[in-house]
Amino acid sequence: MTSVLNVTHSILGQPWRWRGSGTDGRDAHFQPDDLVAGLLMARGVPRDAVEAHRTPTIRGFMPDPSIFRDMDRAAERLADAVMAGEPVTIFGDYDVDGATSAALLIRLLRDLGLGPQAYIPDRLMEGYGPSGEALVRIAAGGARLIVTVDCGAQAFEALEMARAAKVDVIVVDHHKCAAALPPALALVNPNRLDEDEGAAHGHLAAVGVAFLLGAALLRVLRARGWFANRAEPKLIELLDLVALGTVADVAALKGLNRAFVAQGLKVMAGRRNIGLVALTEAARLERAPTCTDLGFALGPRINAGGRVGKSDLGVRLLTTTDPDEAREIAIELDRLNGERRAIEMLVTETAEAAAVGQANRAVAVVSGHGWHPGVIGIVASRLKERMGRPAIVIAVDEDGVGKGSGRSISGVDLGAAVLAAKDMGLLVAGGGHAMAAGLTIDAAKIDALAEFLDDRLAADVARARDDRALLLDAVLAPGGINPALVDALEAGGPYGAGWPAPRVVAGPVRVIKADIVGQGHVRAIVAGDDGRSIKTIAFRQADTELGQALLGAGPDRRLWVAGRARIDDWGSRPAAEMHLEDAAWADR
Repeated sequence: MTSVLNVTHSILGQPWRWRGSGTDGRDAHFQPDDLVAGLLMARGVPRDAVEAHRTPTIRGFMPDPSIFRDMDRAAERLADAVMAGEPVTIFGDYDVDGATSAALLIRLLRDLGLGPQAYIPDRLMEGYGPSGEALVRIAAGGARLIVTVDCGAQAFEALEMARAAKVDVIVVDHHKCAAALPPALALVNPNRLDEDEGAAHGHLAAVGVAFLLGAALLRVLRARGWFANRAEPKLIELLDLVALGTVADVAALKGLNRAFVAQGLKVMAGRRNIGLVALTEAARLERAPTCTDLGFALGPRINAGGRVGKSDLGVRLLTTTDPDEAREIAIELDRLNGERRAIEMLVTETAEAAAVGQANRAVAVVSGHGWHPGVIGIVASRLKERMGRPAIVIAVDEDGVGKGSGRSISGVDLGAAVLAAKDMGLLVAGGGHAMAAGLTIDAAKIDALAEFLDDRLAADVARARDDRALLLDAVLAPGGINPALVDALEAGGPYGAGWPAPRVVAGPVRVIKADIVGQGHVRAIVAGDDGRSIKTIAFRQADTELGQALLGAGPDRRLWVAGRARIDDWGSRPAAEMHLEDAAWADR
């Protein structure tokens, strides 16, 4: 792979390479339209498919829902429930994907004339996924059909108890499955090991699978003549929920997921969901939400309910029809998000200290008594970013039971490793997907788990780290970092996991001024030989080689700076700035 500017060892110790084979943005000679085509092809889009990916549509990317195993059976059973007016309960996970999946089915079933109930387990008291006790209790309350969303693929005991209670259960999930499947009426999951054509959509979040089930349900009802004298719900109007859940669950934004998010953002801009409108206002967003806002402003606030508050707040917000209730819940979620950040900061500091002695491990496994289990996933993400390898953070309670959450790096399937550890008897429960996993463990087995993961994943982690490089899309003079460039780059979006935002290099530049702001951020103004200056910021880099280089570079040393071009709209008119991720000395 071609190196960029002959940088083989940057200030952060990594080579710079062009993203995608054959991509060459060296002098930024592309016109905006050509730039978008180059961005798409660098992300794996064939030249003859560029136009379809330039403006991704649901029609262009959505498969026939019937390709998925058990989809038709699930749709037929739901149609029976609609036509008979049966009591239905949607059992969701407490994260954003679970909340949006549950909200989508609840809103759709309401529009079809049912009055579905929601059940979201308490993270601390009940833990992840359906318990047998909860399903039996729901059945005793009158439910004839339970649909689990974003959970259930590993709920063997719970579904056995539900079957004994004579209640039908449909599982809608996307997490890794074992070869054996729990006894559900239908289990719709593109990651079933026996999945055929549907396996190509294994990157979908649970809310995407729920949307496909909704489409299948409407098709069945249409075929039965249910809409002869009734209005058919517009499933497309629920794409705002699909977009939010997909981005917040860090699902790869390729294929159908890109269409979900691109079209879902348009629906969200129409402000149809009063809960999302209230949440947008609570997050102090004064414009239509972007993909970044879904992941960093709206998603964390919905997650805060399940992490440190009441687990059902997210579903209630997304399904309410009362503006006053929506406003109250959104304000409460905003408050809980502030509380979550404070807790997260304390746990992160302790977890980072505990990880210092694990430099030789392929997977960092840290644990602590009294850590809040609601923030361990976020802390695991922080550890992974800082250490450049998978990390698992485990909160141990007073009974010696640990609840763990893990995050992985590209090329290392952490979910499969956790399932293997469960099969080896190291875990009480566990599952996940390639980039994230959750587990329950006896604290006495934590060291054994760490050894198991080290043995299983050492080669994969070493390979992934050896392949580590900063992938770039273009090199420009400082004057090229302007609002028109940012607009052109955004046309290749939406960006997120699996569809990375463009990264550009500007320079050579000299540091005119640099200082530390906020929580260890380095702010710098740099100027190039073309006389143009750029405002830059390097987040959480004050104590790294990058931060020190920016702070210590005198006016006589020149650098190439690499990062994301963004719009700074704080001034009287929008200007472009760079969010730095690396730099390299131009004078060597």
